[in-house]
Amino acid sequence: MLGQADAVACEDTRVTGKLMARYGIGTPLVAYHEHNAARMRPVLLARLARGETIALVSDAGTPLVSDPGYKLVRAAIDAGVPVSAVPGASAALTALVTSGLPPDRFLFAGFLPPRAAARRSELRELSGVRATLVVFESAGRLAETLADMATVLGPRNAVVARELTKLYEELRRGSLADLQAHYAAAEPPKGEIVILVGPPPPTAATDEAIDAALRSALAAASLRDAVATVATDLGAPRRRVYARALLLSGGT
Repeated sequence: MLGQADAVACEDTRVTGKLMARYGIGTPLVAYHEHNAARMRPVLLARLARGETIALVSDAGTPLVSDPGYKLVRAAIDAGVPVSAVPGASAALTALVTSGLPPDRFLFAGFLPPRAAARRSELRELSGVRATLVVFESAGRLAETLADMATVLGPRNAVVARELTKLYEELRRGSLADLQAHYAAAEPPKGEIVILVGPPPPTAATDEAIDAALRSALAAASLRDAVATVATDLGAPRRRVYARALLLSGGT
């Protein structure tokens, strides 16, 4: 695909140039990154309007994930230009599936704010999300971010994943407090880092919450299926949910 494009838009022409040279691809390179994106988007859109094909790549990971590529894609879609993707390595998804934390529900939050006060504020907003949290972080801020996570999110299981799919790949698992203590005492790790934090522990569902969920579930499912669904969603004992369901349905 890179060889068939009219141009390859990339973060750093030196980095992408090595890849192109390795495979003997001579497609011209165009720099497109955070600092020139506003200026280069109209240029690339004009080329697309003329019927040219532009390939967008990133230095590492998947394009558009924490880089300005999404603005180019959005502008292309608004202009009626077809957009397609070729799946590649994703640090966020690779970290998730190797973490051992629940992958059925997850929230990718990108980079947290670099300043402590703003970071803690955002963590408080994320604290109630009933899903595994996935964030990127720099090596220099890793220990302080883990400390803020331990303070705001509490004693949750977490994973620090580094250099995924590369030679020095490393995953360290433990509680947020344990991970913070380790990285506070160690030298800042090298490479790209992903932090994953498990969802909050389930809270005891009230009878009112169970009844409301059951009414909704019973409108579209049998009593047995509704009980199973509500017990799973609320983390409530199946026997308790079944008893509430019988009361609602007038059974004995």
